[in-house]
Amino acid sequence: MRYLLLVLLLTGIPSAYAAQLALIIDDIGYRRTDAAVLSLPQNVTLSILPYTPFGDQLAHKAHVKGHEIMLHLPMQALNGNALGMGGLTNLMDEAEIKSQVDKALERIPFAKGVNNHMGSLLTQLQLPMHWVMQRLKQHELYFVDSVTTHFTQAGNQARREGVPLLERGIFLDNDLTPKVLEKQFRQAIARAKTQGNLVVIAHPHPETVLFLKENLGRLAAQGITLVPTSALLGLGTQRLAKAQLESNQSTSR
Repeated sequence: MRYLLLVLLLTGIPSAYAAQLALIIDDIGYRRTDAAVLSLPQNVTLSILPYTPFGDQLAHKAHVKGHEIMLHLPMQALNGNALGMGGLTNLMDEAEIKSQVDKALERIPFAKGVNNHMGSLLTQLQLPMHWVMQRLKQHELYFVDSVTTHFTQAGNQARREGVPLLERGIFLDNDLTPKVLEKQFRQAIARAKTQGNLVVIAHPHPETVLFLKENLGRLAAQGITLVPTSALLGLGTQRLAKAQLESNQSTSR
């Protein structure tokens, strides 16, 4: 066991212990100006809405540029906001939800994972989220819970089905004023350094894209690596391996 852990550490795992931050830009696909996200570093993950005028085109271009692609799956919200095509609601049965997930994935090629668009109502419901996770498991996709409600059941159902899971830590740009963007960015840096890894979600607003182009370079200066979202999966296991090896080394002294 000690030998296996040593091999893991010597084959690239140590870099996983530096602070890592995954940045997801979602809500992509409705506006022509969303193409500005392609000017961001390729380690920025792009989550694209299905059935949108520019979604399929941007997914192809982003994939060629090297971005990780996600499906931004619309789910019913408590405020009753319109979902658009492909949205999941509490009135759908198992077959309808799974069919909608399949069709949405067909619209967004190259998707490695999924996160919820809105969903403050649907993500609270165990059975619909169970059906969603069953489908994601079949497609071998990961799920990022956007955490649009404190009562979300998405994570519980993902763990139940064995779907790789991450959760949003910070929304960067709910307020687009420079002062608040800076405040949220500093908070993201602090939490990434404290926790070791963090998922940040932002949106393709011109103000956000400009802020990110001007400030993402600060992450490296703070010892934080910007990584594709999937790079954060399994870090708990890697950290456990490192801790076990250090414990064994200490015992043998």
